[in-house]
Amino acid sequence: MRSALAPATLIALAAVATLAASGCAPQPATNADAPSAAGPSASASCAPGSLATKAKGKLTVGTDTPAYAPWFQDDTPANGKGFESAVAYAVARKLGFAQGDVVWQKVAFNNAFAPGEKTFDFDINQVSINEDRRKAVDLSTGYYDVRQAVIALKSSKAAKATTLADLKGVKLGAQVGTTSLDVINEQIKPDQPAAVFQKNDLAKAALKNGQVDAIVVDLPTAFYITGAEVPEAKVVGQFDTAGGAGGAVAKEQFGLVLDKGSALTSCVSQAVDALRKDGTLAAIEKQWLSEAAGAPVLK
Repeated sequence: MRSALAPATLIALAAVATLAASGCAPQPATNADAPSAAGPSASASCAPGSLATKAKGKLTVGTDTPAYAPWFQDDTPANGKGFESAVAYAVARKLGFAQGDVVWQKVAFNNAFAPGEKTFDFDINQVSINEDRRKAVDLSTGYYDVRQAVIALKSSKAAKATTLADLKGVKLGAQVGTTSLDVINEQIKPDQPAAVFQKNDLAKAALKNGQVDAIVVDLPTAFYITGAEVPEAKVVGQFDTAGGAGGAVAKEQFGLVLDKGSALTSCVSQAVDALRKDGTLAAIEKQWLSEAAGAPVLK
C-alpha cells in the first residue's frame, strides 16, 4: 500500500511542478462549472496571497468524522497521511498555502453538499460529482476516478455472486446519500429495498451481524474493510465503470465541494488539473490506494 514517496515529498514535488507549469497554455475544462488551466498562476486572481478565503491567510478544509482509512489515517486529517489528506495538502500548496496554514473542520458528509452557505473553503470527503449536487454547491474537477464494489461475508450466499442478477435477491446496504446507494438502486435493482445507514461503520456492523447480506462501498474502501477490519468478508466484485442501464457508475469522479458560486472554484479546479497533469495525483493514489488486481466485474 505504501510507496517510497512520503506525503511531504509529494507536496514538495507538486510545488516544484507548479512553478514549472506557470507559463503553460490553459488546458481544456473537464467540469462545466469549473474551468481548467495549467495551474493557479494562469489567472491573476489565483495568485498566492490573493485568494479570499474564510480566514485571511488560512485555507479551511472540511471533512467528516470519523475520517476513515485509506482516505485518512488515524482519524487525523491534519497529519497529511491517507489519500485525501495528501490531496488536500497538495491542492493547498498549489494555491500558495503552507501545510501550517491549512485548518481542518469537521463537516458531516451530507451537510457538505446540502444547500446553504459553507464555513469551509473546500470539503474533501469522497463526494461524487453529479448534476443534482451542482444545484446546491460548486464541485471542482475530479481528483479521483471511482469504482464501486460489493463486499459480503465469506459464508453468505452473496459471496457466491458473479453477476448483478445474482445480487437481486439478497439484502443489500449502503451509506445514505452516496453513489454506492445509487448503484444498488439503479444497477442491481434488488427485490427488497436496500438498508440505508448514516455511516459506513454502521453498514459494516450490520454486515458482521448478519443484518444485511452485502454492502456496497468504493473499491479502495472495500479492500481496506476486508483486509483490515472485517477479514471474514471478501470483495465479491466491482461494477463496470463503463456504466450500465442506470448509468450511476459511468465516469464517476470525486470532486472537492465549495460554496455555490464560490470565487475559489476556478482556482481550486485549476490546482486539481495541474496535479493530475504533473502526475502528483497518480503518485498519491499509488501510495495510499493500493487496489488488489482481480476483483471481478459484475455484469
